[in-house]
Amino acid sequence: MSKQKKKLLIVEDERQIRESLTDFFHLQGYDVLAAATGDEGLVMGLAEKPDLILLDIMLPGMHGYDVCRNLREDGYFGPVLFLTAKGEEVDKLTGFDVGGDDYVTKPFSLLELHARVRALLRRAEKEEPEEDAYAWADISVNFTTYDLQVNGVATRLSAKEMELLRFLVKHRGQVLSREVLLDKVWNYDADVSTRTVDTHILNLRRKLTDKPPNRFIQTVHGVGYKFVGGL
Repeated sequence: MSKQKKKLLIVEDERQIRESLTDFFHLQGYDVLAAATGDEGLVMGLAEKPDLILLDIMLPGMHGYDVCRNLREDGYFGPVLFLTAKGEEVDKLTGFDVGGDDYVTKPFSLLELHARVRALLRRAEKEEPEEDAYAWADISVNFTTYDLQVNGVATRLSAKEMELLRFLVKHRGQVLSREVLLDKVWNYDADVSTRTVDTHILNLRRKLTDKPPNRFIQTVHGVGYKFVGGL
């Protein structure tokens, strides 16, 4: 069975560089998407879910750092490799803070760039598998047996509540939008609204005795939720 091609998204406003990168990575066997602005790159990144994004920093419209920050807040977890012009003032700490994984400075060698891309993809593939169990505070949960103990008392979760908790735990410390939760937990069922997410979060909090100010599942106003249990 042939190995599935990796999908790359190139977000670069300089046409010559964008086309050169597209042609090069096509020849290396990748599926390649390209965007010329930050806003277009953000939309494509969330819709297409590429395996890796090559992201220019100085872009028309939305800045590259803002693109990366929005990608992370809206649930894109793949590697992001920043492209930056030689001599450009780059605050690498800012780039890492918004969720970037690596930098390459222009002009760059295509072979070096490809090596960086391969390394990031390998690292992403080696991420730890999903946990079967997790414990924090006075709570323990086993996602395989559906057992939940709260202060030593067995507590029952519905199948969907357990799926939601598992996704929150897997991405603990990360801000997850309602849209991401709908996509990953409910698969965007036609009859599901963002209000359904809020209702399930409310039920989870009640069963986890997570009363205000919500020690475990925090509300990030205007965005969604963040699980911080055990952090």
